[in-house]
Amino acid sequence: MSNHGPQLITYADRLAGDVAGLTALLDGPLAGAFDGVHVLPFFTPHDGADAGFDPSDHTMVDPRLGTWEDLRLLAQGRTVMADVIVNHVSALSEQFLDVRERGDASPWAPMFLTLSSVFPDGATEADLARIYRPRPGLPFTAMRLGGERRLVWTTFTPDQIDIDLRSTEAWDYLDSVVDALLSAGVTQLRLDAVGYTGKQAGTDCFMTPATDLYTDRIVQRAHAQGATVLVEVHGHHTQQMEIARKVDLVYDFALPPLVLHALTASDLAPLAHWLHIRPTNAVTVLDTHDGIGIVDVGPSDLRPGEPGLLTPEQIDVLVESIHDNSGGTSRMATGEAASNLDLYQVNCTLYDALGRDDRRHVLARLIQLFVPGTPQVYYVGLLAGANDIDLLERTGVGRDVNRHHYTADEVATELTRPPVRAQLEALRVRATHPAFGGSFSWETHGTGASLRWTSGDDWAELDLDVADASYAMTVSEGDGAVQVLAAGR
Repeated sequence: MSNHGPQLITYADRLAGDVAGLTALLDGPLAGAFDGVHVLPFFTPHDGADAGFDPSDHTMVDPRLGTWEDLRLLAQGRTVMADVIVNHVSALSEQFLDVRERGDASPWAPMFLTLSSVFPDGATEADLARIYRPRPGLPFTAMRLGGERRLVWTTFTPDQIDIDLRSTEAWDYLDSVVDALLSAGVTQLRLDAVGYTGKQAGTDCFMTPATDLYTDRIVQRAHAQGATVLVEVHGHHTQQMEIARKVDLVYDFALPPLVLHALTASDLAPLAHWLHIRPTNAVTVLDTHDGIGIVDVGPSDLRPGEPGLLTPEQIDVLVESIHDNSGGTSRMATGEAASNLDLYQVNCTLYDALGRDDRRHVLARLIQLFVPGTPQVYYVGLLAGANDIDLLERTGVGRDVNRHHYTADEVATELTRPPVRAQLEALRVRATHPAFGGSFSWETHGTGASLRWTSGDDWAELDLDVADASYAMTVSEGDGAVQVLAAGR
């Protein structure tokens, strides 16, 4: 089991029904392809207002999905990653319901943030305008706490109440979450939305010095129990590079739009530049349960005056090409068309973003598997899934377009498709071939590139051309070589 081998990202229920079903799938049809799995929120309830990222009880496995013992069985022989939702809890949590009823008389009152928690002397217009939020409007919701009307801090939705990490009560809560996960065999913690935790007057309340202190506190607790931590932050690429120096793992959120740009604009230059400067203690993704990040490659208010990895014009062309490739369905799921208006994401499956082109889909995955880091593969992308417009129309939530609920029969059918079989073949090589434990080198030549891993006499190479999506993946075998996958060559 390698810490750098491929991992699957999935909801237990949407791919396999429950945790035990996920174990059976990883031990069965997906055997050998993944060294680990990031199980998206499986807490009570797993199907709340934000697909499990608003649990009312973060220390309980939703009984519809299984038990802590089921999670321990999943963790046998593989790395399991789980989320610690650091910034907020559900408005329906026992703790916040008590505050709703009793106000400041509740023992949990110090755990929750209101406007006055951060601005006890009041906030000016400039103070409020400075606050960074991933959606339009201010991050407050008017609520009655103990009969008194208050402005409660809600960065994401009114269903998710921000917690005050300056309080003992918040840390008692978070420590109980971390301990529950680690005692169940989880060895990697993903800190969700941690960038928003360090709210301080006089700042934009995002990635402040307090955020570093809070993150370090959780990291130390995890390390003491043999676990590592992945920090989830969307922002300017230079921020990701800075964070990477301080933590175990960061996401390479710049990779998806750069790969999509390369494959839609036949332009490798921005990706080549990123390969020169990116951190390698990264989890690489092409698609996730959230949308395709744009802030991660563009200029940002978080770094005024600094260029992005793509120009605003390149980003506009990329977004339009995704909308065109998806037949307009991604436009229905993105921006003002969707209720969860995220300023930095395009909601679309990877397969639709590439126009359901099998070759380009597989090539995108091969590039990911060769870029240094721990590759995580989202379940919909693994199965080359298309946008789920029916689910989007039922829920009105943009990101649901890339969160399909698969039946067992659907999974069995999808596993027979050529782009799925090709990805699994490449993943099994990536998980087992010794070259990937060695050193990485690469070169570009026009629209072509060669990516190579070498460890002693072992090597693995990917030759590609983004103009026609041709590729050849070849690896050493004994004294010779074997071509794993090829198209157009």
